[in-house]
Amino acid sequence: MNNSKVKFEPFEYSYYDYSDWYSNNAEPTKPPKEVILPCDPTADDQLFNICILSISLVIMLILAVLTRKNKLCQGFTRGASSIFSPANFLDQTQKKGLVMAVFGLVFSKLTMLVIAPDPLPFSKETPAEIKEYMKIIAIFYYPVLYYPLLVCCTLQHKAGYVFGTLLSFSHFGVLLWQKFDCPKTPEIYKFYALLASLPQLACLAYLCVQFPLLFVKGPKTDEDLDSSYYNEYVKSLLKKRSSTASSSTTDKPTLAERILEVPKSYIYIPEKVFRYPLKLAVSAFVALVAIYHTALLLVVLVVPTLHIVRAGIDENIAFLLLGFGIVLSDDRMEVVEIVTFYTWLLEVCYLCAMTLSCVVSLVMLMKSMILHRSNLRGLYKGDIYNIYNTQKTIRPSKSGVVCWMGLTGYQAAIICLAMAIQTVVFFICFLFLVFLIIIPVFHGRNIVVFDILGKAWPGWVMLILVTLLQHVTAKFAFIKQEAGTRDLNNRESLFLLTYLLFLINIVVGLIVAIWRMVITALFNIVHLGRIDISLLHRTAESFDPAYSYYTHFLKVEVSQSHPVMKAFCGLLLDMMVEGGRVGQKIRDAEEGIQENRQSKATSSRRIRSRWQLLYTLVNNPSLLGSRKHFQTLQTSESVLNGTPNRSSKKGSKKEAAEAVQSTEIQTNQDKTD
Repeated sequence: MNNSKVKFEPFEYSYYDYSDWYSNNAEPTKPPKEVILPCDPTADDQLFNICILSISLVIMLILAVLTRKNKLCQGFTRGASSIFSPANFLDQTQKKGLVMAVFGLVFSKLTMLVIAPDPLPFSKETPAEIKEYMKIIAIFYYPVLYYPLLVCCTLQHKAGYVFGTLLSFSHFGVLLWQKFDCPKTPEIYKFYALLASLPQLACLAYLCVQFPLLFVKGPKTDEDLDSSYYNEYVKSLLKKRSSTASSSTTDKPTLAERILEVPKSYIYIPEKVFRYPLKLAVSAFVALVAIYHTALLLVVLVVPTLHIVRAGIDENIAFLLLGFGIVLSDDRMEVVEIVTFYTWLLEVCYLCAMTLSCVVSLVMLMKSMILHRSNLRGLYKGDIYNIYNTQKTIRPSKSGVVCWMGLTGYQAAIICLAMAIQTVVFFICFLFLVFLIIIPVFHGRNIVVFDILGKAWPGWVMLILVTLLQHVTAKFAFIKQEAGTRDLNNRESLFLLTYLLFLINIVVGLIVAIWRMVITALFNIVHLGRIDISLLHRTAESFDPAYSYYTHFLKVEVSQSHPVMKAFCGLLLDMMVEGGRVGQKIRDAEEGIQENRQSKATSSRRIRSRWQLLYTLVNNPSLLGSRKHFQTLQTSESVLNGTPNRSSKKGSKKEAAEAVQSTEIQTNQDKTD
């Protein structure tokens, strides 16, 4: 018997053989997550900033020489146009678009600075321990970087327009080049840097268009006191209103007109006889840019994360929910579909809340612009009680100057915070509406809210019936009208019903208190971004810091930019230039006195001029204190802003009569002479 030996060869396992895996477990692989690497554009930011700073310094020196300012700080002290005082923020006649574009450019740079890995372009890979210090330095650096653009657009010099064109095209070209080179960045969202730079590109493109146009048109010479706007404003005050317009305002508006009046009250329509102050125009534009940047941040911080969460939902989510005792379905694939659908609903609710917050912010911004105009007109006429709850003096103060300087920054910061809070509150409201009302009604289950309301329906019916009973009895039983007057009727029944419904009215009062709390919270949240109204009571409005800043700002703005005052100052300058000829005309127009013979035409002209003077003083009481006779009769305590103090109302009529009498005596003496 042959005994053959069986040779066993050792088994060798190949770790690189995936044939069984592909044949038995063929599953598609998920694409790898996109990784955005840091990008260095061809146009180096550090080199560009060094070059543009050097060019800007040379341009500033050339402009200083061209404007012939031996003392560079001279313009800063007296408010003239120089490289240290480029924009007259108290001038209502200058072009506002260029200044608004520069401010929007600086604010857009600031919003990107908050999350930038390198706050300053001169340092790469900034260490974490000094990054905050770099941000503080950058806050001062970028306004200095864009300051030459502001100088060039407001210096009223053709050389400035040429240099402004050079600078704006340089900034715009390099920024556009960098965004084309590196459209994706690793910060927050891959396209965030590109989307956040759109306001900068828009402002720079506007400057690139406006500087060549200004160079072609030439510098404008009819600004501020040389402008005809102030004279037209005074003429509009003295203009006689037609009787047809006054009769049309007294007619009762129809229902359609009242409905159309509601949306019109939220739309700002410019008027020819009123020009918006530069400071408020800049604040409104910066607030608009702030709305865009805040909305962009709210989207890129949340929506991409929800996309990642929804893409990562698999069958394991069923076991996770089971650990919390939540069973959506026995089929795990159905659970995945349900959770994915609910995650999509979360995204929809969030986007709706953010969109509603943007719409509310824009509407409130338009309403604020309308109220700004109304408040300025009221203060021009001396109506201080529409803004302040006590007697105030409209003149500059230390706190007023501080608030006037910082109003634009306050407005931008407040509207950013208001949008964030509004988005959170609106998101919670949309979640309640979708997940507790719409989806339960659509699927016919988990109607918890309706179950609670269904169990309490007898109480709701009782409250509704009791409320209707009180209104019906008050209208038909307890009020009587005789001879055009109203009085109480059936007083015994009224007293009896008051006692019987005492406990029911406690429950009604509880519902009213809850509704009051909800309405107050929603009103304050919606109007949180507005600084022109106080969120506190009239007596406590001084504790509202935003409204206090706004009222102090108005003091400085009105006291320094009153159109009637500037029209008068323009006439004084003309009088100084023309050697008194205009001054004589002013005195003749005011007093109605001429050296030639008195005629009927002269008398009527004198009467008309006096009525115009009276009409001007009535519509502008703040100018009353400048009258000669008024200063000799009134004391500083009895008059504030040209408006008699409340404590001195008793003697105001007597003093006014004495003023008129003294004016007549002086006129008669002039006639006798």
